[in-house]
Amino acid sequence: MFDDLPPDLARLLILRVWHAMWLQRIDTKIAALQKRDAEQEQGRKNRPQEPDWIVELGIGNGRPPIEVHMGGCYAAGKRRRPVPRDEARRLLTSGVRACTHCKPDTQLRILD
Repeated sequence: MFDDLPPDLARLLILRVWHAMWLQRIDTKIAALQKRDAEQEQGRKNRPQEPDWIVELGIGNGRPPIEVHMGGCYAAGKRRRPVPRDEARRLLTSGVRACTHCKPDTQLRILD
């Protein structure tokens, strides 16, 4: 009989303990990854909805608006706040710059 397991009982018992330890480590890792995936999914579900319009704010007193963006624009800076459609239209017509990437003035049908 061709067998690649150790021939004596002592080594077989040690091998069994090692495999049990490996299974425990693997089970622990699986549980941690499942928990992480569940937390990420929960985070995606609880994430607030992205606004339709964003105004990028300047630096300094009063933080004046400097540019209007659509909600998912990658070019919007970190200093920003969501605005309703009417305020985005008002800002664009009052002279605030429209983003050249997402073109909110075209979406809001504002002509120069």
